[in-house]
Amino acid sequence: MNLTSVYSRRLMWLGCLCSVIGLMSYAIYAEKVLYLDPCPLCITQRMFYVGIGLFALFGLFSARTQWAQRLFATLLSLCAVGGIVTAGRQVWLQHLPPELVPQCGPGLQYWLENEPWLNTLSLLFKGDGNCAEVHWRFMTLSIAEWSLLWFIGLLLVGLVLLFSYKAGVSDARS
Repeated sequence: MNLTSVYSRRLMWLGCLCSVIGLMSYAIYAEKVLYLDPCPLCITQRMFYVGIGLFALFGLFSARTQWAQRLFATLLSLCAVGGIVTAGRQVWLQHLPPELVPQCGPGLQYWLENEPWLNTLSLLFKGDGNCAEVHWRFMTLSIAEWSLLWFIGLLLVGLVLLFSYKAGVSDARS
């Protein structure tokens, strides 16, 4: 592996990390300043973003080790796929006709305090009527639609990182 590929790989890891930091910062801003309470699917997407950020950080500091790069790129890609599924479900819920939208359930705090852990986890991945509400748009896209696009982009970067090693290049040469 030459110095240029290590440098470009580090830039990709850093780009993923900075993207996640920016996205999570805006999520906190939207919650605390704009008073947009996150729904269960939004919270689940945040968990996937945190996973992507952690694996990007680990990948950034292991840029010279092929097996670690592949491991962290795989884990980053899996988190991105989880985010795509979750954001995709929310986008689907947002585009349902009003009569088909599931009923709103009690808040997440209620579930955490009164329901078993697995039921709460199920709610986080399934969502409810709260997840179908759109309170914010930018360039005609909702937060869920933007999130879906970001997860797709992060998955593409993860796949580039995963498959960018040339066949036959060993760790000893890096």
